[in-house]
Amino acid sequence: MAQRNDSAAKTVLITRFSAVGDIAMTIPILYSLSEAYPEHRFIFVSRERFGQFFINKPKNLDFIGINLNDYKGLGGLYRLYRELSAQRPDMFADLHDVLRTKILRTYFRILGRVKVASIDKGRNEKKKLVKESCKNKSQLKSTFERYREVFTHLGLPFTPKFTSLFNDGKGNIDDFATIIPKKGNDRWIGIAPFARHKGKIYPLEKMEEVVAQLSKQERTKIFFFGNGPKEEEVINHWCSKYSNTISFIGKSNFNGELRLISHLDAMICMDSANMHISSLVGTPVISIWGATSPLAGFLGWKQDKTDCIELPLECRPCSIFGNKPCKFGDYRCMNIPPESITERIAHKTDNRKPQNP
Repeated sequence: MAQRNDSAAKTVLITRFSAVGDIAMTIPILYSLSEAYPEHRFIFVSRERFGQFFINKPKNLDFIGINLNDYKGLGGLYRLYRELSAQRPDMFADLHDVLRTKILRTYFRILGRVKVASIDKGRNEKKKLVKESCKNKSQLKSTFERYREVFTHLGLPFTPKFTSLFNDGKGNIDDFATIIPKKGNDRWIGIAPFARHKGKIYPLEKMEEVVAQLSKQERTKIFFFGNGPKEEEVINHWCSKYSNTISFIGKSNFNGELRLISHLDAMICMDSANMHISSLVGTPVISIWGATSPLAGFLGWKQDKTDCIELPLECRPCSIFGNKPCKFGDYRCMNIPPESITERIAHKTDNRKPQNP
């Protein structure tokens, strides 16, 4: 291993490999950390495609994208350790705490004699939160705070001060001029109706009612976000039925979505990656919660708890990630009236600042 940097300036390796929402949640912490310690170098290691999130990053924050398929097994992880050792790290921060990162941090701690710290995910607390009987329905520590604590354990305390990837401005969307009209004083609402698990998805027939109600409102444009042919089919059908609707599916990558979302007045979405992506650019989110709950600590950065739409059922939350089948079979936690969503959107956007036409 190369000699570590023993000067006052330190190099800190940071790992988190998935999922999209969790990666997005690292951004406010990493940017704030880097700005709090400009003399140090911070290197975030993750999947290659997540590099698109790192817009306007601090100069002392670097991103290394890797293909995990190239580093399988103990031998592959040892090779990754050797490659990352070339960065001469003084510290290793594990924001993931899965088998892969446990092995990697062990290599750095024992072989590299690097100071390491890892996230406490609060697994036991979360089990009690979703326990079928005698749920402990108390607010758990946010994931942002859990990330921050890792660096505190490394001797790098700081106060998060992140606002937006675009600071006080908006992303440039001039390259979308052929598909997106000028905003003027229109109200722009984003809708991301999908999530990975059924327990997180508001029924599409109810979401269509939300779309129908919003599309009738004056000076309102609706932008849809999603991924893949099945989601695109649903969205294209809605766009063919309702006016003032635009599909952004397949039109750009993470970077482009972030730039457009920064111009929205509000985003309607699930407990999903889109909530966190919107949070990175300071866009208010009306989030819909079913099997999961904000109590688990996954609410988006600086989002308002009053914008969480959820039903006060004894059975929820029943799952941390929304992947557990409904014990009743009817997902009654998602029996939320569409009017609850449209009324919250009206309340959230009626006092917005008008844009120049």
